[in-house]
Amino acid sequence: MRKILLLLAMLAPGYGLIAQQTYEFKEGLISGPCHQYGRTALFTDQLAYALCNGQLKAPAKGTASFPDEKGAAQQWQDIAAAADGSFSGRAINNGYLFVTYNAPKAQTAILNISGHQMVYVNGTPHAGDMYRYGWMYVPVQLRQGVNEFYIRTGRSWGRQGVKARLMFPEKPVYISIADSTMPFVVAGNNNSALQGAVVIVNTSNKPLKGERMKATVNGKTIVSELPEIAPLTTRKVGFQFDASAPAANGVYNCTLVLGDKQTLDTKTFALTAVTNKDHYSNTFVSDIDGSVQYYAVSPQANPDGKAPSLFLSVHGAEVQAINQASAYKYKDWGVLVAPTNRRPRGFNWEDWGRLDALEVLNIGVNTFRPDPERIYLTGHSMGGHGTWYLGATYAGKWAAIAPCSGYPTLMGYGSADGLIPDSPRNSTEQVLLRASNPSNVFKLANNYKAGGVYILHGDSDRVVSVDYARQMKKILADFHKDFSYYEYPGGEHWYGDTCVDWGPLFQYFKWHTIPADTSVNEIDFTTANTAISSVHHWVRILQQQHTLEYSRIQLSRNNARNKVTGTTTNIRTMAIDLKDVPAGQTLSIELDGSPAINYSRKAGDSLLYLTHGNQWAIGNAPAATDKGTIRNGTFKEAFNHRMVFVYSTAGQPAENEWSLNKARYDAETWYYRGNGAVDIVADKDFKAANYPDRGIILYGNASTNNAWKQLLQQSPVQVSRGKVTVGQREYTGDGLATYFMWPRADSKKAAIAVVAGTGLAGMRAADANQYFAGGSGFPDYMVFGIDLLKGDMQSVKTAGFYNTEWKLDESEAISNQ
Repeated sequence: MRKILLLLAMLAPGYGLIAQQTYEFKEGLISGPCHQYGRTALFTDQLAYALCNGQLKAPAKGTASFPDEKGAAQQWQDIAAAADGSFSGRAINNGYLFVTYNAPKAQTAILNISGHQMVYVNGTPHAGDMYRYGWMYVPVQLRQGVNEFYIRTGRSWGRQGVKARLMFPEKPVYISIADSTMPFVVAGNNNSALQGAVVIVNTSNKPLKGERMKATVNGKTIVSELPEIAPLTTRKVGFQFDASAPAANGVYNCTLVLGDKQTLDTKTFALTAVTNKDHYSNTFVSDIDGSVQYYAVSPQANPDGKAPSLFLSVHGAEVQAINQASAYKYKDWGVLVAPTNRRPRGFNWEDWGRLDALEVLNIGVNTFRPDPERIYLTGHSMGGHGTWYLGATYAGKWAAIAPCSGYPTLMGYGSADGLIPDSPRNSTEQVLLRASNPSNVFKLANNYKAGGVYILHGDSDRVVSVDYARQMKKILADFHKDFSYYEYPGGEHWYGDTCVDWGPLFQYFKWHTIPADTSVNEIDFTTANTAISSVHHWVRILQQQHTLEYSRIQLSRNNARNKVTGTTTNIRTMAIDLKDVPAGQTLSIELDGSPAINYSRKAGDSLLYLTHGNQWAIGNAPAATDKGTIRNGTFKEAFNHRMVFVYSTAGQPAENEWSLNKARYDAETWYYRGNGAVDIVADKDFKAANYPDRGIILYGNASTNNAWKQLLQQSPVQVSRGKVTVGQREYTGDGLATYFMWPRADSKKAAIAVVAGTGLAGMRAADANQYFAGGSGFPDYMVFGIDLLKGDMQSVKTAGFYNTEWKLDESEAISNQ
């Protein structure tokens, strides 16, 4: 079963004898369908259920495995890798591949698998490479003797299967450039302080602290301080370099030296050099997590000194941003920027993909100083979905949008993460799916009134059916007065650059501008989350009555701008911009049949706040600490602000081991899906004041994690060994898992997310991290038992949303016990 391909030995200073070898898994056992993960907080996994209960035993050929989706009995079967090393065939459909490695001694290794969703290594979860990129190198601890690997497979039975190997590297700490993020060296631009990022792999059992990276390009060296890299982890680290010195032969090579007192590793690689008239990539430090990300540019042809138009183009699945930008010919009237969605697949332009698009839009506006009335949005395939989604979410930001070969929602078209269910089956699912409401552009469709819409789709598209375009055409036809539609005859999913760089599309853009607020007298605006989208011209939805249900406002303003009438839905607090109302003039407001509100504007007033109780009345700005436009809840919100993972050390050894392993697993998944990097900190080393305004992800419970007292004493959800309390409700046992969030008391924007269990069984049940799947919905809090893994939805004990003051509200929750 084993095949040693390469064996070397070397003496690494300070680390002893290190063996280098590669071991490819060639034989194993396979069990068919037994799990279902997706874009919701609900999941099933029979193998994980057995692991949680301590009942998972090493299988043998012919022994019973797990029933399939129809309840039919299944058995573990032999499976052998093909000549290329891949395990494939229908047998791996939504199942587990079991392989082993007999280690001669306890040691660390690098696990490299591609084509899988995740893997349990001796019971410890590690991130998968579902898109088969091949550069996931995961340090793992092997024990002496037989080591067990349960590799979770997805719905893939084509030629591409799962490949798996172990590597024993020459160096315990080294640089990997296989997944680097680098800018182009652009002649004519300032290249003296460019940002790049590479992966550092730490296979040792010690944290890498206080290290530096020296980057040298053409004789110019910059030294960058590196963040701490936890033991047995990889981390993508940013560094600065100076490429301002000219290259005599036009070739720019970057040499990296890792190590402060001694050299741990060195790598040299070429940089791409272009002129500022060519398509190029640039990098920036993201506010989401402090990592280095990139965007691509198709520069304006022949700039004339006037403010250009700005086109934001969002790419399709598996498309790099630089390739997206390069598909467009240079425009003499504008510049095009293409964000990354954090990865070629990323987050389907939702969640952190949405934030990435906004970051790059802001960079484009600040860098190129476009005409503020001429900002446009377009994209292809998954980027077509991104265009529908961003266009509906940020009504008024775009003069026009142009989805090309796109699908509108993740309810009708999914990917490896599946679909968002289009309707709940019961009250439990209703609350959980409510957290996905911001993804539903059908419910936000009235927002498209804010600008032009050009729909382009090939009529022979077999990847994303033209029926999606026709569906949206029908929806728009009911209310939109200015949209254009074209089906390209014979056009498949990709029919060349024409399917994005389409002349009539850009001509349509030229005809459209963003109207000034003063010229807009009709407002029809919907949002599902005020912290995502709240402003539309001269009105702001500041607080909802029911979190993440749809809030809609329909207003009419007379030409004299002294009277506003209209209707509202699910709005607690709103504001009207007063800049068009002269000081001393009276504004009359009639909403939802309430008596007219008359307000005489005072000098210096900029916003009129209105609050809905029994009826509308003049109110005040919401408290900065309440739910609103900055922090509005859902478990995932805590991951938006340079999150820190805090694991436990105060519990029993097995509890602490789970906590650290889960933090590593989430960090690996965040890196894979979001090209990101995370600080991993022990509770004993954590002080909230050292991480101001940052999201905190806490692993463990009040009995095991010492940071709990600093952060969560006021939380109405409390978890300890053997017990969960949610207000007055109490749940007991060691098989309960909890995901919940709570606002940081010392911050107006950051939140805490807690991944907790009442015992080892519950902790292991919380291993699933589909909260990183784009569009997946998680409420403010949920508590569930391990029977959820078997498909028992009633094991969701409770789930819900806090009210605007972060208090429990029975009307905003479900309780099954």
